[in-house]
Amino acid sequence: MRLCLLVYLLFSLTCHAAQKSTRSCRILFLNAADGAPEKLHLFDGAGSQEVELTRMSFSPVYQVSSTAPAIALLPSAPPAPAAGAAPSIPDAAPKVALAETVTDFYLIVSSDPFNTFVPVRLQLINAAVADFKQGQMLWYNLTDNQVGGQVGSRKLLLEPNSRLVLDAPAAAAEDYPVNIFYQPPGVPVAEPLCQTQWSHDPRSRSVFFVLKSSGSIIPRILGFPDFRGKVE
Repeated sequence: MRLCLLVYLLFSLTCHAAQKSTRSCRILFLNAADGAPEKLHLFDGAGSQEVELTRMSFSPVYQVSSTAPAIALLPSAPPAPAAGAAPSIPDAAPKVALAETVTDFYLIVSSDPFNTFVPVRLQLINAAVADFKQGQMLWYNLTDNQVGGQVGSRKLLLEPNSRLVLDAPAAAAEDYPVNIFYQPPGVPVAEPLCQTQWSHDPRSRSVFFVLKSSGSIIPRILGFPDFRGKVE
């Protein structure tokens, strides 16, 4: 029985609820290529800030303007615009749109060697408290496999390239059993992927990704806690 490849690093950061004038954001660089940048500038059309592109944990919480229709990553702080001109995101910059209703989000970064301006691409995940509560698990299947099994007291069933919010797998701060399988397209029988125990923290939200493994047909699971203290 194959055991899962799970990276579940304890990364705790207590923060106060964001004021209405800002959005909150955490960044994660998945499957970073060799030589990929470790820091870039997050630009929202009004200002920029240097941000960490963390690999094995979520970044610190960054604040973004509530009026920004989009955000981008730049290699350095943008030059000041000409007098009377409004700052703008360069056309070649990797960017993602921000809906007005999004107030708290994860910015998922992945390598893009075809972008010569900044070699990354961006994906935004809405992490608003209304959609994703303390104790719950947010699963993203980024493969063509069907993934399912038992996660504590919950049944997990992830369609290929899909998202799922799973309710708390345990009732309290305790260990719980995990038994997950994957089924590639066209294969009639599911294969074991993960058989182990994980620990539940009812104070923390957890984000999990099912990813393609480099050089292997067997996917892997990466999990990241997002503890932010009391949610108001």
